[in-house]
Amino acid sequence: MARRPLPRILSNGGAQLARSRELARTAADGATDVLHPLITITRGLRRLASAGRRRWAGTPKDRRGALLFLVASVLLVVALAPYGPLLAVITLMAAAAWQGRDRSPSASAGPDASQAQRLKSLYEALVPYFSAAEDPEPLYAHGGDWGKVFSEYAFDSTGRIAHLVIGYPAYFTDGEPESRARIEHLLGAKSGRGREYHFAWDEEANQLTVRVLAPLPTDIAAQPFVTAPGETVLGFTDPTGVQRTLPLTHGAHGAHGEERRDVPPVVWRTGIRSTEPHLLVAGQPGSGTSTLLRSIALQALRHGDVVIVDGGGTGEYACLTGRDGVLAVECGLTGALTSLEWAAHETERRLIAANRAHQAGDPPPEDTRRPLWLLLDRPSAFTHLAAADGREDPQSLLQVPLRHGRPANVTVVVAEQLDGLEGLSDPVRQHTRARVVLGPATAEELRAVLGAPPHTTPVDQVPPGRGYARLGSGPVHRLQVPATPDPYDDATSEVERQAVLELLPARTTPADEEPERLEAGVVEAVRLDKVRVEKVAAAGAEAEEAVVEPTT
Repeated sequence: MARRPLPRILSNGGAQLARSRELARTAADGATDVLHPLITITRGLRRLASAGRRRWAGTPKDRRGALLFLVASVLLVVALAPYGPLLAVITLMAAAAWQGRDRSPSASAGPDASQAQRLKSLYEALVPYFSAAEDPEPLYAHGGDWGKVFSEYAFDSTGRIAHLVIGYPAYFTDGEPESRARIEHLLGAKSGRGREYHFAWDEEANQLTVRVLAPLPTDIAAQPFVTAPGETVLGFTDPTGVQRTLPLTHGAHGAHGEERRDVPPVVWRTGIRSTEPHLLVAGQPGSGTSTLLRSIALQALRHGDVVIVDGGGTGEYACLTGRDGVLAVECGLTGALTSLEWAAHETERRLIAANRAHQAGDPPPEDTRRPLWLLLDRPSAFTHLAAADGREDPQSLLQVPLRHGRPANVTVVVAEQLDGLEGLSDPVRQHTRARVVLGPATAEELRAVLGAPPHTTPVDQVPPGRGYARLGSGPVHRLQVPATPDPYDDATSEVERQAVLELLPARTTPADEEPERLEAGVVEAVRLDKVRVEKVAAAGAEAEEAVVEPTT
């Protein structure tokens, strides 16, 4: 069958359609230029009419009669005056033209002399990195035109670069982290130190977008966050980093202020369905690691129980002693070993009870569904004490909660200083896939802890609680921890002290009686758990192995 030819309008009418669209666009532009005065006057009349309506609506009803009389008198005088109507029309058109003018700020023709010199210096600094001797038409060359590679740029009020889009040659190795790090370090140094820059590499278009990040808010105090059970707010980040916001109270009055706004949080999800059930926090002394642990403890006590082991021995968790839901606050080696041994047996008990319920087709027991949190601050300090005393390292007791804690609703949070990370055991480093680094840190330290470099340049001077967070294999977020200081510290402000005290549960046990009661209770619980586990093993080792192995 012969193929029928296409209609002429489809076969050779493309050029005619293009010319027709161009003619129509030209005619529209010409009509706009011709009618521009009429458009301006019409816009001004509409604005004058809107202003008149607003003035009439804002006038009290008892004064509207006088206003109408005044307007009628003016109109009568204008009508009776020689050339009055003509002058009134001319005046009205002039006022409408003034009100209808385009008020949008005129675009700058280009950078001024100082801004152009800054862009030129930045271009010259990039030449050794973005040029090659064998390139016949190099984008970057000494004395070249920076306008070819800087397609977009913006400056702040101080004259420093705030936004920049850089084009680079295709042969640049933008897929290598070392090459990217050199360019990012150079741009951060040449654009102005002391600020954080975000770098977005577009490998497909060979473009690098640089923008200055606004400082994260530091005036957010501890407060009850609007979260679901199993969600913990680690801190707050940039609006572009997450797709969720939380309503918060902040400002000069902290948690008691009236100013409210929505801030994007970094939410860490724990529990049975969590992919990162345990957390590792690292930082320099005074960077806010203890503050983050206090914030996590206050949030965990809303739905679960907490065991705190303070290896620093500074007493920063004394405010939690004896509170409802706080099972123990240990600062010594003996108490730490006893509490962690009980936690290991409690994890095993929960696993056995939950698996038995699953095999019987029943829901898990209620005592296995209540979250149990183990918060350890500087556990490596006990390693040296245990070695000197010939006792077991407390970190070895964390292997069971770390490996089997997710199905047993047991969460482990470990805080350690950057120079003490080597003292952490292998199970702690392997099973804590949620990571937080607070305080000043180098790019190498951030990569070693987080597993990936951040897309921003770290700065030397940061406020307490400022750092980076990465949950598993997700992106690296900037982080600002909410202010949760020790309420018993004299350096704490009254507003922040009251904010923390209001979140503390009721004290159920006097502080002076707490250590003895907890130690006796923990020892008894450990003894009973041992007897229970031995009975289960004697009843049937094969049944217990079949119960525990699927959970692993």
